[in-house]
Amino acid sequence: MFTAIIQQLGTILSITPLSTGARLTCTLPEFEDLARGESIAVNGVCLTFVPSDDGGYHADLSPETLERTALSQLMPGEVVNLERAMRLSDRLGGHLVQGHVDTTGTLLEIVREDGFATYRWSYPSDFSSLIISKGSIAVDGISLTVVDPSDSSFAAAIIPETLERTNLGGAAIGRTVNLEFDMMAKYAQRMANRRS
Repeated sequence: MFTAIIQQLGTILSITPLSTGARLTCTLPEFEDLARGESIAVNGVCLTFVPSDDGGYHADLSPETLERTALSQLMPGEVVNLERAMRLSDRLGGHLVQGHVDTTGTLLEIVREDGFATYRWSYPSDFSSLIISKGSIAVDGISLTVVDPSDSSFAAAIIPETLERTNLGGAAIGRTVNLEFDMMAKYAQRMANRRS
């Protein structure tokens, strides 16, 4: 489990295709006492990391992960959002996320004003019942509050701290992002579907 509060930025060193899936290697700066096999969210995707010979860490990506997330589009040198799995004693500053990406979206618009910004992303309309105004969503692993949702897009107001500490500050229109919808909304939808 994660809180979708980004702790560090890392850099992709390589993504190497394997006979099945791929191997992602990246830097994991300033994470002390990192245990082999620890779960770390990379742009919101929960991955299991082990040390690499080149001084970085690598995680193996399954075909499912490559198909469902935007990780396959990452290039060496790209900056990614990193978060270690939470401890039960941690503060919950964002919202509970699993690191299990539901789908991807595309950055459609950026409106900047006095250090703040409003970003708008598209998403598949199949998920429209999970998006509500003032609800939570994880975009590339960042806990954001939905504003101005429609059946195929939503916006979020981004504060200067988030622009500085995450890869959103350097994001460009057209960028594909990982989306994880609110877990409570998914359970509520499932219960409602069973009753009807």
